[in-house]
Amino acid sequence: MKLSFEEGNSNGKFQLRKEDTSLRGDGIVKAGTLSTIVFNCCAEQMVIIDEVSYVFPKDCILALVANQHFVFERPQELIAWQFNRDFYCIADHDAEVGCVGFLFYGIRNPLFIKLSQQEIDNICLIETLCIEDMGVKDRMQGEMLRTLLKRLIISVTRIAKKQTETGPGLMGEKLDLVRKFNLLLEGNFRSQHEVRFYAYALNKSPKTLSNHFALFNYPAPSKVIQRRIVQEAKRYLFYTDKTAKEIAYLLGFASPAHFSRYFKQHAGGNISEFKKMEL
Repeated sequence: MKLSFEEGNSNGKFQLRKEDTSLRGDGIVKAGTLSTIVFNCCAEQMVIIDEVSYVFPKDCILALVANQHFVFERPQELIAWQFNRDFYCIADHDAEVGCVGFLFYGIRNPLFIKLSQQEIDNICLIETLCIEDMGVKDRMQGEMLRTLLKRLIISVTRIAKKQTETGPGLMGEKLDLVRKFNLLLEGNFRSQHEVRFYAYALNKSPKTLSNHFALFNYPAPSKVIQRRIVQEAKRYLFYTDKTAKEIAYLLGFASPAHFSRYFKQHAGGNISEFKKMEL
């Protein structure tokens, strides 16, 4: 089952998918992909995200951003909510629970969120209400579906933040700084490869930023930047036919040789080896 809603005036798209074998994410290959929240109410299964395999436990929720490539072992056993920024993105006044919020740009990616029975009942209620409202074709339908999606995001965000907390007083501003860094990185990693750019943009020194990350046992900012650049390079290598030279310039490197050295240093192998893995 795939239920869809589109807003002609804003290009907003919202979908609810259940028992749908076609559920997958094409990421970098397909323009206009959707952010996804997936609930596994059945048995444990595998999910491959950007060519890395993970266990997707039973009674867990997983949030995936629009540029990720993902394939599930048994997609027909999952429930998924999908949406684009035009349908739901409260980036300014409500960023923590928007499409740039904690679930999508928090300290772990992927983030598998375990649900209690009470929390499962709440998610299933949201699912039921979404299905009901998909059949109500009136001028208020979009706002009702947006409200239900926001309820889902807030509910799951609350659960995730409780599970992420590492000590008293570490949530709030310090945790939000990590999210803001990740969001800033997403918009600038192709052109800005140095920690100081992100630190100064956040009104912090590079050392202060690193200390904040250490509170959550999060990798150093430099490592996060390197990981994001390499991740994007691998996506191009795995899912497109772009050459190393084209990828180098897309990712802001001065020369293909510089990109090749950078990739080998931080990816653990050279570009040709990763190309062979794809074949």
